[in-house]
Amino acid sequence: MTTPTELYETHRELLDRAVRATRERDYWSAFPESPSKSVYGEDAAPAGERAFTALLGKTFPIEVPGAAGTVATERSPFGIELGVSYPKADPLALIAAARAATPAWRAVGPLGRAGVAAEIIKRINARSFELAHAVQHTTGQAFVMAFQAGGTHAQDRALEAVAYALAASTRLPADAAWAKPQRGGDPLRLEKMTTVVGRGVAVVIGCTTFPTWNSYPGLFASLVTGNAVIIKPHPGAVLPLAITVQICREVLAEAGQSPDLVTLAVEEPGDGIAATLATHPDVRIVDFTGSSDFGNWLEANARQAVVYTEKAGLNTVIVDSTDDYKGLLRNLSFSLSLYSGQMCTTPQNILVPRDGIETDAGHKSLDEFGADLAASLGKLLGDPKRAAGTLGAIVNDGVLGRLAEAGTLPSVVHPSAEVADEQFANATIRTPVVVRLDAADDKVYTREWFGPVSFLIATDSTPASLALFVETVRAHGALTALVHSSSPDVLDAAREAALDAGVHLSENLTGGVFVNQTAAFSDLHGTGANPAATASLTDDYFVTGRFFTLQSRHHVPAAGVEGP
Repeated sequence: MTTPTELYETHRELLDRAVRATRERDYWSAFPESPSKSVYGEDAAPAGERAFTALLGKTFPIEVPGAAGTVATERSPFGIELGVSYPKADPLALIAAARAATPAWRAVGPLGRAGVAAEIIKRINARSFELAHAVQHTTGQAFVMAFQAGGTHAQDRALEAVAYALAASTRLPADAAWAKPQRGGDPLRLEKMTTVVGRGVAVVIGCTTFPTWNSYPGLFASLVTGNAVIIKPHPGAVLPLAITVQICREVLAEAGQSPDLVTLAVEEPGDGIAATLATHPDVRIVDFTGSSDFGNWLEANARQAVVYTEKAGLNTVIVDSTDDYKGLLRNLSFSLSLYSGQMCTTPQNILVPRDGIETDAGHKSLDEFGADLAASLGKLLGDPKRAAGTLGAIVNDGVLGRLAEAGTLPSVVHPSAEVADEQFANATIRTPVVVRLDAADDKVYTREWFGPVSFLIATDSTPASLALFVETVRAHGALTALVHSSSPDVLDAAREAALDAGVHLSENLTGGVFVNQTAAFSDLHGTGANPAATASLTDDYFVTGRFFTLQSRHHVPAAGVEGP
């Protein structure tokens, strides 16, 4: 057995570096993002694929307290047969097991808990190729994106959450000596001890598109602050989180802790386990990524818990002018295409003055801008192999339905088309649709169209675009915003508008950084300042609600005085 304290000492350098990175905000990553032989070794990729293949068509090897029967709910967007089944959870048994495991975990303290968490993340990293295949074939992400966003980037977000939780829960000293001077006598002396106490059982409700990236922050923030965690995956993307829970349980048991500190809650679609768990009196923390409807329900009904949600919104691009027209088009085309727009950060509403924009290539009318954007998308996605690697596959029928509906709207600027994948003949792959609208068509563009659907919206002017941006984001939320302008005054106005709307802003992205993407340890994801999310990944607010600091104190006898 390796104790939590020993694990902390093993990973102390890594944890110290992670805490420092949260303060410096420069680029830093603990885990290389390239799935290269030169980085991970000759056998890592084939071994990971073999490990993934060995899981198919079988019951996943994991213990679940109170399980009865098995369920199999996943379908690969790339068309391969998965056939993985999982023990079906009993919510009450999971909660009871979590509560029973908590006292010993509390006694470990923040440093030991961070050491255990770091060991878990390192072991997750060691299975990155296996996890990449699991993410790819449950979410539809192309393999390289699955390795990065579902693997190493998610691991960085996990470590970032550990760093924030460790820093917040060790801010007060565990022991302190207190002495109050007294006139003509010895000081009053007390010894004071503080203990970090987890808020209670935590539930993480995963999503179907980014099961690891969105779930890891809540999992590790809760674990390090002293809480047992129940992981409830989306029925369409269970395997990546099942592997994660399996690793958590192995490390916890090896560290002398109950593996029931992290459990898996799998259900048949429609069973409603998420609602049952989230509203149970013993569940005090809920992390959720998914639809606005259920996120809003959780916020209204899980009143006994602190609820962290990431939902949906109207991610917006304001186009005023540019000094790099070709770069703008290339960057925006990729942002609209990456993973078929199935990212909570993908732009939906592109606001452009109806009189057109000024560029380094001359004045461009709104029609010309639309045609040039369509041509840029065609160039990016014209080669089927490159298109498949960029688009990935459509995750479910809901996305296909919205894509088809958008294609029936008037004034389609860029129609969606099917793409064949030479590796996966049954993959469901589609290019984005872009539709021309007017600012008056608010009933269309104020609805979230999750997937490869974007709207080119004519406004009366850039100030009108900024006003519409603030109005729609404050009402409906957004996780990202982007402005293109060569005017310092417009950029200043856009910054103020973003502050009013409560959303993070990117400016003039024309190179290799895209509005969809955020970097752990530097970029914040979500704000809590608009309806799209109640917190940010990651800041102090995301972790401090997960624990309490309780104090005990006692007198210190004066010198020469016997204690009781």
